[in-house]
Amino acid sequence: MNTDAWNQPPEFAPRDLWHDDVALREALQREGGGAWQASVADYGALAGDRLYALGFDANRDRPRLRTHDRFGHRIDRVEFHPHYHALMDASIGRGVAGLSWREPANGVHVARAALSYLHHQAEAGTSCPLTMTHAAVPVLARESRLQPWVDGIRACAYDPDDVPATHKRGLTVGMGMTERQGGSDVRSNLTRAMPLQADGEYLLQGHKWFFSAPMSDGFLVLAQAPGGLSCFLLPRWRPDGIRNAFRLMRLKDKLGDWANASSEVEFDDAWAVRIGDEGRGVSTILGMVMLTRLDCMLGAAAQMRMALAHAVHHVRHRHAFGRELVAQPLMRNVLADLVLEAEAALALALRVARAVDAAPRDADEAAFARIATAIGKYWICRRAPAVVNEAQECLGGAGYIEESILPRLYRQAPLNSIWEGSGNVQCLDVLRALAREPASGAALRAELQAGAGRDDSYDIALAALLAEIDASTDPQTREFTARRLVERLALQLQAAVLLGAGNPLARMFCCSRLAGDHGLALGTLPAGHDTDIVLARALPD
Repeated sequence: MNTDAWNQPPEFAPRDLWHDDVALREALQREGGGAWQASVADYGALAGDRLYALGFDANRDRPRLRTHDRFGHRIDRVEFHPHYHALMDASIGRGVAGLSWREPANGVHVARAALSYLHHQAEAGTSCPLTMTHAAVPVLARESRLQPWVDGIRACAYDPDDVPATHKRGLTVGMGMTERQGGSDVRSNLTRAMPLQADGEYLLQGHKWFFSAPMSDGFLVLAQAPGGLSCFLLPRWRPDGIRNAFRLMRLKDKLGDWANASSEVEFDDAWAVRIGDEGRGVSTILGMVMLTRLDCMLGAAAQMRMALAHAVHHVRHRHAFGRELVAQPLMRNVLADLVLEAEAALALALRVARAVDAAPRDADEAAFARIATAIGKYWICRRAPAVVNEAQECLGGAGYIEESILPRLYRQAPLNSIWEGSGNVQCLDVLRALAREPASGAALRAELQAGAGRDDSYDIALAALLAEIDASTDPQTREFTARRLVERLALQLQAAVLLGAGNPLARMFCCSRLAGDHGLALGTLPAGHDTDIVLARALPD
C-alpha cells in the first residue's frame, strides 16, 4: 500500500520575504526608505529562511529562570535556547534595534521599520527586547552621563554575556513600568526611590509586575521619588562591578511570546540613575511612546502578512471538491479580504514611520505622528487576531497544529493590542489629542483631506467623519463612543494612504470599509470585484 502523503502543499520556507511582498517594496520607496533597500532586501531573504527556522526551537524550548547557582549564590539569570541568541544576534547586527541611531538620515526610521516588520514575521518574541532597546535611545539621550548607553545601542552588536555594561560590545534595554495594583495607571506605582548624596543617584525599593526582557543590560523603570513619579535607568550591574540588588521572583507563564522572557521583580536598594526631573517620569518616558506604538503596529501588520502568506500558499496547493481551493469563489473572497487587511495595515504603519522619521524636523509631521500612532495602534492591533484566525481556517485543522507557525501567530496576535496601552488607553489618548492639541487635530485633518477627490465612497465617509469630530458632545458621551470614532479614523487614514499611493486595491477598500458594502466577518466582500488583481499581490506563485 502506498502511504505517501498526497494533496499536501510543499513546505512554506525557505522564502524571500522581501521578494514576496510587493506592498512592502512599494511602501519602502514611497515613504522614503529606499536608500536602504539593499539592506532590507537582504534581511528579507534571511528572515524567510534561517531566522524562520530558528524561531521554532526558540519558542519550543522556553526560557528558564535560575535564581541561584549550584553553590547557592544568587544569580537571577534567565537561560534561553541558543537559537534565541542567534535570532538576537542576527537582528541587532543588521540594525533592527539600532539602525535609526547608527545611520541618522532622512528615511532611516522607515528602513528600520521595514526591518522590524520582516523580523517579526520570522520570530515575534525577540521583537520585544528589540523594540524596547530601539525606543530607549530618546530617553537615555536626555542625560549626558548616559551617552555610553546610547553608544552601546548604536553599536548594533549583540553581546549576551552577563557582565557590566562597560565590558560589553553592545547593549540592550528592558522596561519595568507597571505594578500589580495599577497596571496602566502608573501614577499609582508604589516603588520608592530614595536619593543618595551623589546627584541623580537613587536606591529603589519595591516591585514590578511586568519586568520585560530581564536579561537586558539596563531597565527603564518608574518609581516614586520625593518630588513625585520619576524615570530611572536601573542597570543589571552597578558601576562598581557589583550585581544590582533586584530579585527575579518568577517568569510569567504567558499565552504567547514564548521565546522571550517576562518576569516579576523585587527591588531591594537597587541602584539607579534618574532621567529627567523628579516628578516628570511620565513625560520623560513619553519619549518612547511614538516608537513603541509604531512597533506594535508593525508587529500586528507582520503577523497578518505571515498568516496571509501561509493561507495563500496552502490553498494554491490543496484540492477539495474537485478543484484547487484557490479557484473556489468563496475562498477567493476570504483571501481577498485578508489581502485588503494586510496591505492596509502595512501602508498605514509605514506612513506613520515616515511621520516619526520626520518629526524632529517637521512640526506638522510630529503632530500627525502624535495622534496617528494611537489611532494606528488601536485599530491594526485589534485586527490581527481576526486575520490570523481566518488564515488558520483556510488551512483547516492543519492551521491548529503546532508544526505550523499559525498557532504561534494566533497566540501572539493579542499581545500588541494589550502592550504599551490597551485599546481604551489609545482611544482616550486620541480624544485627549483632539481636545487639547490643536496641531495634532489639524495635521490629522490635512492627512485625511489629502485623500479627497479620488473616490466617491471616501469623500462621503470623510464628510460624515469630520462632522462627527466637530459635533459638540458632552465628555461622557464622547468617551462612551471613543472606539467607534477611532475605528472610523483608522479606516479613513488607511484609505487615504492607499488612495494616495495609487494602490489598485484602494477602491475595493473604500467600497467595503467606508461605504459599508461588507459584512461583520472577513470574506464578505460584495460580488463584482476582480479578485485576480488582489490575489496576484498576495504571494508569488
